[in-house]
Amino acid sequence: MRVDLFDFELPEGNIALRPTEPRDSARLLVVRPGEGVEDAIVRDLPAFLRPGDALVFNDTRVIPAQLSGTRRRGEAVAHVDATLHMRVGADRWKAFLRPAKRVAAGDRIVFGHDGNACMLGALEATVAEKGEAGEALLVFDLAGPLLDEALHAVGHMPLPPYIASKRAQDARDLVDYQTIYAREEGAVAAPTAGLHFTPDLFAKLDAMGIERHFVTLHVGAGTFLPVKADDTADHRMHAEIGHVNQATADALNAVRARGGRVVAVGTTSLRLLESAAAADGTLTAWSDATSIFITPGYRFRTVDALMTNFHLPRSTLYMLVSAFSGLETMRASYAHAIASGYRFYSYGDASLLLRADD
Repeated sequence: MRVDLFDFELPEGNIALRPTEPRDSARLLVVRPGEGVEDAIVRDLPAFLRPGDALVFNDTRVIPAQLSGTRRRGEAVAHVDATLHMRVGADRWKAFLRPAKRVAAGDRIVFGHDGNACMLGALEATVAEKGEAGEALLVFDLAGPLLDEALHAVGHMPLPPYIASKRAQDARDLVDYQTIYAREEGAVAAPTAGLHFTPDLFAKLDAMGIERHFVTLHVGAGTFLPVKADDTADHRMHAEIGHVNQATADALNAVRARGGRVVAVGTTSLRLLESAAAADGTLTAWSDATSIFITPGYRFRTVDALMTNFHLPRSTLYMLVSAFSGLETMRASYAHAIASGYRFYSYGDASLLLRADD
């Protein structure tokens, strides 16, 4: 499909730079294909669900994956920034480097200090491979838990570029850019639909008999990359590591067997479930990397409804929601959201999308 089919104009004023407080006071646009839209609030979510439905959350935890460092070649020194996006070994990460032209395979980069004198707290890595579009494989001098500790010491929270370009990160982001149920460290971007949930909202859902299940997909920085190709067939997705345990798979199979609905909280949860499912929608334990790219025409196997934020134009996530509820439905829904002042992107408002008939 042509990528320009997924373009739209978004005023700067619709981009959220901070989340609402409390989190569940954000707006919620309910989209029913063929029936129009309904304006609501996130805390109203239980009213749109039924006892026996199941919400599926991504419990990944964002790590301080934004690193600043110095590349040295003899007397030549250059500043380099790195955004980690997928761990591929105890001591190695795939990363996007900026500016990438300053770095070659075999270079050493020292992260965590200004390159002048004191090396305390520095973290060193070798550029093992140099790929396309600024991607590289970094092999660190530390591994496992020691590397994790070092990243927490020298790294920064990787705020999305559309926020980081407008304001500096601060202490609030350390809390705001993390779901309240984040547990498994490894993401470099938050599963942002989950940012809207509070203990009070969880209590209301529990009281209604709405099940709550967790999967893990470590969101990579590739989620922020624009689609530069003219046709979706020419776009390459970056892989992300995901896990579904057997108990969760069994529980979701039981939900579907008794006629309940599976509601993915976030596109990351949906992408993982669709990656793990068999052709008939049955789930089993699954642990692997996924680069699934969902565009209109895709036949969904496991998910009946999707709660998600509002996405960038020409992005793979806008393509996904267009596949889920229909391109014309999403065009009309986004036009309504923009005109009505909904807040977009990571810290913005949410939508609850019902799946279009196949």
